[in-house]
Amino acid sequence: MDLDLVEVAPNSSPPVCRIMDYGKHLYQQSKKSHGAKKNQSLVQLKEIRIRPKTEEHDLQVKLRHIQRFLEQNNKVKITMMFRGREIVYAEQGRRMMENIKERLGDACVVDQFPKREGRNMIMVVAPPKK
Repeated sequence: MDLDLVEVAPNSSPPVCRIMDYGKHLYQQSKKSHGAKKNQSLVQLKEIRIRPKTEEHDLQVKLRHIQRFLEQNNKVKITMMFRGREIVYAEQGRRMMENIKERLGDACVVDQFPKREGRNMIMVVAPPKK
């Protein structure tokens, strides 16, 4: 009859076997895994870089980018870079990060609060849970 004996559940007691077309079985499994991948949502991490002396208009542009990324269900890593002697403005940078968080309001949830890593200060925000 051109059928194969296929072990379907090897871990059960006793193991379950079926008489079926093995090629058709492999095809159905690949279709099932492809469908599962298709329905899976992929979250990317986008990065926005700012400096402690970023002007107001430039900051508004960056905020619009952050909001667009959050609407697309992506996480956003906000990196504040301190160059040269700017490192003495670390407290000003922290206030700027808090200001960004307040401006975004309910459009985001903070995944990682601002923390310094070397000459950078990093904060990660994510879209709110639905």
